[in-house]
Amino acid sequence: MFRSVLRPAVIAWTLVGVLPSYAASSPSSTNVSLLTQAQGLPKDFHEHFFDVPLVVRMTLDGEALGEAIVVLSRDERIELIEFTDIRDSLIDASERDAWHALLQKGVPLGACNTACDNGLVAVHYSLANSEVAILSSNAERDLAAKQHFDLPVGGSTGIIVANNLNISGGQEQDFNGRYALQAMSSLGDWTQTVNGQLTKTGGPDGRTLHSINELHTQTEWHDHFFRLGYYAPSSQGLTRQLRNFGASPDTALGMMFGSSDSLAMDVARPSVYPIYVTANREAVVEVYRNGSLINTQQVQAGLHALDTRPLPGGIYEIEVRLLEDGQVTSTTEELVYKPINWSDTSKRWRYNTFIGRESKLLSNWEEQSEGGMTAGAAVNYLLHPRAVVGLSARQVKGKNQLGSSLDLGLGASTTAYANVYQTKDHGTGMDLHAMHNYGQGNVIFSHNRSWLDNRDTWETLDDGTRVRQRSPYAGQVSNSSLGINHRLDPQNSLSARVSHSDGQVEGVGLDLGWMRNGKLFGSDANWRLSVFDRPGTSSSGNQRNRGVDLSLSMALGREGKRVSASLGTRTSRDGSADRNASVGYQQDVDVGPLTSVSATAMADTYGVGVSGSAQFATAAAGGDVFMQQSSYNKALSGGLNLNSTLVVGGSKAMLSSAHGNEQAGMIVDVISDIDAIELRADDLSGAGAVLKPGRNFVPVTAYRNGTVRFDFEGVHAPAATIQPSSARYHLNKGGVEYRQVHIMKTVTVLGRLLDGNDEPLRGHHVINHASRGVTEADGFFSMELSEGTPTLEVRRNDQVKCRFALDSSMLRREGDVLMAGDLRCVEGTGKDRLASADNLVDVKTARN
Repeated sequence: MFRSVLRPAVIAWTLVGVLPSYAASSPSSTNVSLLTQAQGLPKDFHEHFFDVPLVVRMTLDGEALGEAIVVLSRDERIELIEFTDIRDSLIDASERDAWHALLQKGVPLGACNTACDNGLVAVHYSLANSEVAILSSNAERDLAAKQHFDLPVGGSTGIIVANNLNISGGQEQDFNGRYALQAMSSLGDWTQTVNGQLTKTGGPDGRTLHSINELHTQTEWHDHFFRLGYYAPSSQGLTRQLRNFGASPDTALGMMFGSSDSLAMDVARPSVYPIYVTANREAVVEVYRNGSLINTQQVQAGLHALDTRPLPGGIYEIEVRLLEDGQVTSTTEELVYKPINWSDTSKRWRYNTFIGRESKLLSNWEEQSEGGMTAGAAVNYLLHPRAVVGLSARQVKGKNQLGSSLDLGLGASTTAYANVYQTKDHGTGMDLHAMHNYGQGNVIFSHNRSWLDNRDTWETLDDGTRVRQRSPYAGQVSNSSLGINHRLDPQNSLSARVSHSDGQVEGVGLDLGWMRNGKLFGSDANWRLSVFDRPGTSSSGNQRNRGVDLSLSMALGREGKRVSASLGTRTSRDGSADRNASVGYQQDVDVGPLTSVSATAMADTYGVGVSGSAQFATAAAGGDVFMQQSSYNKALSGGLNLNSTLVVGGSKAMLSSAHGNEQAGMIVDVISDIDAIELRADDLSGAGAVLKPGRNFVPVTAYRNGTVRFDFEGVHAPAATIQPSSARYHLNKGGVEYRQVHIMKTVTVLGRLLDGNDEPLRGHHVINHASRGVTEADGFFSMELSEGTPTLEVRRNDQVKCRFALDSSMLRREGDVLMAGDLRCVEGTGKDRLASADNLVDVKTARN
């Protein structure tokens, strides 16, 4: 079985051994024909040089394309069998795939005169170093200087409709919910966007509100975008978003123009500066952006950093509400800092500008104005690769909004961000964030301060919908914190955080913690000891909340099982000491749609409380749900985050559990000979998905000329082949393509090809649905054969010589190798093309 695999390498090394004498006695082989180069070889080597697999190094315009196996023919042609090693190549995968498809058909050596696809100019083979050099019309290009993706030729088509449902509420908790729909489609070089939502607000003034917030079309080129239609004209296209006081502009009918960085895709990375919450009891955190609920998380008692990875990218303000026993006990304003890298000093400006007439469409918000003009502009300027300044000015409802920012990288380990903003008749604010990494840990400083009166103001959602602020306030509000995280050794670390707040919550807070990673009963375990002294809130009887907490989290085996426990003391609702304990269990599961479940029981002064959560995913939807019962009042509360995406493209449609951040994609139908098989689809630009038999969705990167590669999930690949093994794409935002992937169960077939006179046939291509091979000098071949379609087709110079239908039940089998023996190829006239050649020979027995 290994004979045909090793032979090309053996022949290559043998030829290298005889080449020095040839190279010394011959002129340079550059531009010398193949036959002329072969004259210097011993005659015995000719049959191992022509029409047999050879290992070569391939270059494209002087750049390494990869190691490959090729076949050279006496009529000065070259055919590519496959690439064997591409690790040293910097050429884009999609470009390599294009050359693979062209060279696999066979091309003549020398200058290209006809059918010069891919800009082919010439192909040359050098016997002296076993190298195939390809010259294309792009030889003079500067790959490093290319900074923009080319738009797809002819544009693209498709529709992606993201549906998101967020719900939070309970017996003692206001019900809040939102259903949001965002549709993106591609038509030619333009992308269309529709954005609408239905919102239910809780409390005595609770209302059911609906609105259409975006209905526009957009195109982009190089560094700019142009938008036309109905939209919410907030800042777009900036690397550093600027903050502003007061209401954002309502929806407007007009146009926008600015830097195309506004369309950078969000990635699941955390905020540079952590966002902390300190819960006195088991609680729920609700995250709001411009009054809209965008995420909910369940937290245990103590100091915790929020998981900011699901939040959108950019620099913007959020409202964090902490709910304990269904009641809001804390509301803070925080800053999400997830900027996009920018260091190109040749392009120092990023900007955005808009103008339009305030308008509303299918909205029942009476407060939303209509008819007035609104306009604004914002710019970023790159003073230095580590320094970005920003300015913004907007006119909203006759009031001017001004903002400024400064983003600094102070050396390789220190960053700082400052923002100052002011709105007429509303207030002034500023904030500062800084972080320093020193090897064994980091120091984080944060300070924000505002002077405002928001008792009669309204916050506006991203889409233009208005909601009244949850906590109206008049006066000065400030929050400051300094945190230190220090790693003592690989197992132990310390943390400390001191904070001060002035406004709705006043006082100084202190949190000290010790963390240890180690082993307990042979399993991985994490210990945490924390001591705290925090300002009082309603959940601590407005007394200072002081206490200590010891917690343990331990993995059980390798099946995704974990247990946790805690023991501590804190201040109760009446100001007395509240001793508490909890125990929890979490497990990854594969039961129907469930992927993970967890449960926690907690005992304290008031009794016993329980909570549970579950994550789920189906082919059509995914999300998480949680519920808890308070030990204080036995009230039930819970929340739900649900997402589903409708994808349409290539005359196909499907529902997917994708999160809705996808800007382009590929519908893939997997047709498999093997049940319960899983594939891995990887977009080399970073995206990926697990595919199962049936219809699947693979998110890809918009505007990038890329390739999705398919491989078996896990480390143990079955005896099967994937056809095709990759799929190219080039799509605008909203574009969707359709592909089919076949998984064929295979067996390795080993045989020898003979002619009518029992002479070996070499250099013939043997093709099956699963793979292809080339016969060697003695006629032997080895290749993968589809068990479902055990047929072989023999070609030479694009002519079909014969076909075979193998009966595997009659052939000798050794493990996964099928011994086909000698196969006699009975040719017709020798001139029949593919359309008329139909010689078919059934092989019933194997020959030795």
